[in-house]
This record gives sequence, structure tokens and C-alpha cells, in this order.
Amino acid sequence: MEDILRSLGFLCLGSRLKRIGEQLQADTQRVLDRLDVRIQSSQYPLLAALDRLGPLPVGELAQSLGVAQPGVTRSASLLAELGLVEVKPSNDDQRRRIVSLTASGQHLIEVAKRDVWPRIENAVAELCGDLSGPLLGQLGVIEDRLDAAPLDRRAEKVVA
Repeated sequence: MEDILRSLGFLCLGSRLKRIGEQLQADTQRVLDRLDVRIQSSQYPLLAALDRLGPLPVGELAQSLGVAQPGVTRSASLLAELGLVEVKPSNDDQRRRIVSLTASGQHLIEVAKRDVWPRIENAVAELCGDLSGPLLGQLGVIEDRLDAAPLDRRAEKVVA
């Protein structure tokens, strides 16, 4: 059967990237399941951000991940239920919620850095290693260009 997204080329680039991302997340989840890790692959970036940046307000955490604040709020709540993060009101503004790793969350990150992330990173590197030009560089250029001129503005230039 014809792969429509592939055949439509640049027209469906976003859908194709999303499909690749979903496949990578599903494959990563299977790795996590085999290693008996109790969280979803999509939750690791939030934990990694907290590990790298320390406790953050929900809005700044969302900004650091480049995702919508409601999604971070939901993920933080789920991770709090698992005892991996703590969500508390800010000392200076009770409306702001600060998310931080718990001792269990920090332990999970340490195990992930040692046992999980290298496996996944190596598998993705092997998958992409012989591509023409570094894939991450290509995606970075796309992201930079979209930041400089979003697609809707680019579409206006083509029509005009």
C-alpha cells in the first residue's frame, strides 16, 4: 500500500515527523517495559528537565520543554501520584506551583542515566548513523527556520 505521507513530501512533513516521533516513543516504551521502568517514555523529558534545571514553576518547566502548560500540569500530577515529583505552592506566590524531584524521582533519574538512556540513545544513533547529513542538525535547521518565520508566514510569501 502506498505511504501517503511519504509520497506527499514537504506537504506532510509535520505529520511525518509526528509519526516518526510516535514510533520512537512507542519503541522506547517497549524498552522501558522490558526494563520494568514504571513511567511512560513521554514523562522522561519532564524528569530530565528537573534533574538538569532543578525545581521549576510549572510555566517555566513547560517553556523549558517547549510544550503546553496543561500537559506539564497533567504529567506533574501523575508523577506526583507515583511519588517521583513534588508539586508545592511557591513561597512568594501561592498561585504558582513549583515542581521538584523527590528522592525516588532522583533515584529513577540516576538509574535511567546509567541503564536506560544510553541504550535508547545508542539505538537511535545506530538507526540514524548512516543517514546523509546529521539528522539532528537537519531538524535543528528546520526548527530554527520555523522560529524565524513560522509556516503561516512562509505560506503567505509563496502565495504573494
